[in-house]
Amino acid sequence: MKINIYYGGRGIIEDPTLFVINSVTQVLEELRVDVERYNLYDDKNNISTMPKTLKDVDGIILAVHVEWMGIGGLMQQFLDACWLYGDKELMSRIYMMPIVMSSTYGERDAENTLVKSWELLGGIPVDGLCAYVENTTAFETNTSALKKIEKKAEEMYRAISQKNGAFPNSSVEIRKKVLKTKSPKLTPQESEQLSEYISDDNYVKKQKEDIEELASLFKGLLGEPDDSYDNIIETFRNAFDSGVQFAASYIIKLEDIDKELFIRINCGVLECKYECDSRVDVYIRTRLPVLQDIFLGKKNFQGAFMSGAVTAKGNFNTLRMLDNVFKF
Repeated sequence: MKINIYYGGRGIIEDPTLFVINSVTQVLEELRVDVERYNLYDDKNNISTMPKTLKDVDGIILAVHVEWMGIGGLMQQFLDACWLYGDKELMSRIYMMPIVMSSTYGERDAENTLVKSWELLGGIPVDGLCAYVENTTAFETNTSALKKIEKKAEEMYRAISQKNGAFPNSSVEIRKKVLKTKSPKLTPQESEQLSEYISDDNYVKKQKEDIEELASLFKGLLGEPDDSYDNIIETFRNAFDSGVQFAASYIIKLEDIDKELFIRINCGVLECKYECDSRVDVYIRTRLPVLQDIFLGKKNFQGAFMSGAVTAKGNFNTLRMLDNVFKF
């Protein structure tokens, strides 16, 4: 028998969930169960690939610590990944025991969330452990609590060994008629491969860039009016504040449409045109959607530079002056 434990807490010493997990693990191992534990906080960048760890398991334990509300983001991500990329046929045979320890209000709600989530995934929930813990030290030295923990671990072992089924519930019908994954039907192998791609940040970033490039290409092929750069010069002219006494020159390289916009400001006079000139004070590289956000006032040049949406060579103070000279 094999049981996986998925811990969705932060791993802090004061978390009583860790004591419960260790106690349950000890009981199961004495019963010759192969127990493997996954700390989601250790591998949070690859949670989307976690459903593949459900292969060849008979049961799982979902363990969380309620610190202020709900089951926490890491456990929610894991359950989302199971819904989007997990093998539903495989999960329908897996037993799940929830472990919810709370240092605030809401442990019952969190336990119900785990149970309902696993039912909607098609799995079989069993009675779990749920408690409010005010003092971790007192809880760990409570022999009565330890006996209850050991009893629950034994009950899970017997439920899996005896293949105890669950009573029919409405979640099955809801899953069939309402909760349908909004994606093409994929085999379990294809879903697993997709989850690995999605966990790769570089792959996702490259896909987004390719989609933007294709969208721009098809827009031109369909003969639609492309005002993506025709109105840029006019927008700069309309936003120019001639009262600012300042002089500098800029190149704004729009990488997605392969255009270089030359801007020269000379004490109230603006020169703006598409032209290549390496002799400027600041050379800026960005993309058209970022520039459009600046035009709409959603961000400014300084904020875009700080976030990495804009890269620049030259004097940063000169770059920052663009926000003073142009009032978008």
